[in-house]
Amino acid sequence: MALFLRCLKRLSHWLLSPLRTNGAFFLWMFLLGIFCGYAELHNWEKAYDHLWAELFLDLYVICVLLSLLPERVRRWVRRALYVAFYALAVVDVYCFVKFQSTLNPTMLLLVGETNGKEAGEFLSAYVTADVLLSPVGGVLLLMVAHALTARFGCRLLGRLKRALESARHYIYSKVRARRIGHAAWLPTLKAGLPHLAALIVALLLAWSAAACWPNKTAMARLFGYRNIGSVEHELTRKDCAQLYAPPYRMAFSIYANRLTAKQIDRLLVTKNRVSVDSCAFTSPQIVLIIGESYNKHHSQLYGYDKPTTPRQLERRRRGELVAFDDVVAPWNLTSFVFKHLFSLYAAGDKGEWCDYPLFPEVFRQAGYHVTFLTNQFLPRAKDAVYDFSGGFFLNHPELSKAQFDVRNDRVHVFDEDLLDDYDRLQSRDHGAKYRGQLTIFHLYGQHVSYRIRCPKSRMKFKADDYDRPEMTARNRGILAYYDNSLLYNDSVVDAIVKRFEEKDAIVIYVPDHGEEVFGPGAEHFFGRMHSAEITARLAREEFEIPFWIWCSHRYMVNHPEIAHAIVTSRSRRFMTDALPHMLLYLAGIHTKDYRPELNVLSSDYDEQRPRIVKATADYDEVMNQE
Repeated sequence: MALFLRCLKRLSHWLLSPLRTNGAFFLWMFLLGIFCGYAELHNWEKAYDHLWAELFLDLYVICVLLSLLPERVRRWVRRALYVAFYALAVVDVYCFVKFQSTLNPTMLLLVGETNGKEAGEFLSAYVTADVLLSPVGGVLLLMVAHALTARFGCRLLGRLKRALESARHYIYSKVRARRIGHAAWLPTLKAGLPHLAALIVALLLAWSAAACWPNKTAMARLFGYRNIGSVEHELTRKDCAQLYAPPYRMAFSIYANRLTAKQIDRLLVTKNRVSVDSCAFTSPQIVLIIGESYNKHHSQLYGYDKPTTPRQLERRRRGELVAFDDVVAPWNLTSFVFKHLFSLYAAGDKGEWCDYPLFPEVFRQAGYHVTFLTNQFLPRAKDAVYDFSGGFFLNHPELSKAQFDVRNDRVHVFDEDLLDDYDRLQSRDHGAKYRGQLTIFHLYGQHVSYRIRCPKSRMKFKADDYDRPEMTARNRGILAYYDNSLLYNDSVVDAIVKRFEEKDAIVIYVPDHGEEVFGPGAEHFFGRMHSAEITARLAREEFEIPFWIWCSHRYMVNHPEIAHAIVTSRSRRFMTDALPHMLLYLAGIHTKDYRPELNVLSSDYDEQRPRIVKATADYDEVMNQE
């Protein structure tokens, strides 16, 4: 029995020692973590389910590590942690207040590219009096309270101890006055309190560990990847890691930037190896329109029963536009598609996409003037990791300069405003002295939420227009919003084409990927599933895409062989990872990096090349097994 009591005493001491040694640290950092967890919530959001449990566990582990240090070292390490945690909390909450987003990789990237003057302008513009009345003020108030207790805490603690001792003596005297034994239970109670506290701590640790284990496993998985693409794909999982506290978000931002830096370094090496033998400038005006989240089976051009693409349909009727029948995207994530779409890498090649030239670099090297107008991939403080991953190689200063002569500097609510950007740039005679011009439009298209992808005044479809009894009224409304966004997209694309009708121009339209929109087999689902298993339904809805080429009358007259090749190739199997090679052919660029077997318009095109989607499944085999 004595041995058991000694072991119990040691165990209790061991469990409570980290908290005794670092009690103030644990208390204030716990309050700070809880405050950040609840202050950084948008309307109707709820806090992370295991916020309290995981914060308790994390801080206890830190206290254990601190308790292993000598007192002199521990004191300074604690102070350093105070500074770091409070600073991160202030920055994180400030970002949430000003940009509606917590700390993320794009914000860290923007800070890294900011010089002293820009930083001063930022502080004068954004650090205002109203910030003190926001949750940022709450963090600062917590810091002040902590500082005051640290300054006067010893006196207060001494008074509290004396008060407790007086209360103990008072109770003891009252018990003796009533002659209840010798009050032997008081020393027993006093001796048992540490054991009770240790038991509570042990139970809390067990509960926290059980509750947090899945998230800790997900975090280990997240921080174990070697490229930013895999990280992004990990974040599409339903059980992805919850970075619930500012230090975790900062760690992830640093980690993500380091991963992209590695690919940037490889892209810079590749950039210096780009070489062009000659250029015939076969197509003086090449326009590439990149759409977003376009379900092919909702396009009137491909047989949909709602008039979502009347302008494209009319252009096809006039013989200007050729729609390709069998085209798929290599991925159902925008950033993955962009890396394949811009790189001369094709699925199945050796190495990675960043080991191959980016096609705008080749065009500029050949003598083309390249304009890039994007409504999505411009660095903004509230970018999600998906935009960060998709745009980092487009926005890097040196790579951007190597790829583009001109680009826009802001994004818009609606895609039609990109046309104003284009018109403004054209009015400055950009590209007039060049023999060839490549213009790339990147639209926001049908990116969720569909409701805000079309001006209200342009909406035509309503929930009542759909005879879908298996769907709720809400889902029919979402379906109507999606079809309205397609109709609006049709008007934007047509407006782009009109600007090239009188020129020797060719326009290619390709969306990044498809989208689930209450299709067969998923009548109650919209968006993308990011499933590891590629089923026939998922391949049809999320990977099949519309793809068409428009030629001006002047272009068809000047280049009848290309116009003929477009018509005769429209039924060929094609995957858009090979699109850059078709673009090089249209430009007449001769380079060692061009491969005719990947050019869908070439007589040497390899139509039997496996179309591997999501780097795992053969699309044609999946569809044949249906």
